Amino acid sequence: MGIEKKFVEEAIIRYQVSKFLETELDRAGFTHVDIQRTPMVTRIGVEVTNPGKVIGKKGKTIRDLTEAISKQFKIENPQISVSESKYPDLEPRLIAKKVCRFIEMGKKPRAILHSSLRDIMAAGALGGEIVASGKLAAKGGRSKSLRVFAGYMPKAGEPARLVHQEHVTAYPKAGAIGVLVRIVMPGTKFPDKPDNAQVQIPKVISKAEDVSPGLSHYGYSKKVSKASDPVAASESTDVKKGPIQKKRW
Repeated sequence: MGIEKKFVEEAIIRYQVSKFLETELDRAGFTHVDIQRTPMVTRIGVEVTNPGKVIGKKGKTIRDLTEAISKQFKIENPQISVSESKYPDLEPRLIAKKVCRFIEMGKKPRAILHSSLRDIMAAGALGGEIVASGKLAAKGGRSKSLRVFAGYMPKAGEPARLVHQEHVTAYPKAGAIGVLVRIVMPGTKFPDKPDNAQVQIPKVISKAEDVSPGLSHYGYSKKVSKASDPVAASESTDVKKGPIQKKRW
């Protein structure tokens, strides 16, 4: 039973490290982590949308993160490598976090789901599904669920293991709302589907409008430079006004 117990403990540590990094690197756009144990070191590969927030000034943030993992989880000589997510619209956790942020801002849930699914399918996904369930109505209303989907989405059997999914909870004033995102990645092969099958996208999804054009993919406001935006530059220009003079009639 000693070997079985060791495998179980390693699996628990992997899960705890993954949840720890998910919480600590939430603002950096955490997507997933890959942990590999070797006789010499433990390599921890983290994929985020903003690697600069993970590294920090002169590497201070990543050093503090390495020390915290070593002390809290008793991992000898951990080495963290950071990489940028190349396809953020195909990461279920990022999509779910974006949907939750828009819901907490008070946007319409149905419009949020349609625009998010449009971005998923535009990135080349073979299938996508977003389900939001909870207090979607006003305060005091009954709980309900909204579901939007497009493309091919297996739900049972061995093909369902090829689907990437994440669940995130939003906390608006009315109550908790759970958001489940399922994505079938491009190039995924299924035994019951031909390789060159065309994906049909409903018109409601393909013609969906952006919920908030002024926000970035992860839900934070975009920084617009004054040089590129003449309107912002003109609004920010200080105008010196003299004393108010009374008019004589």
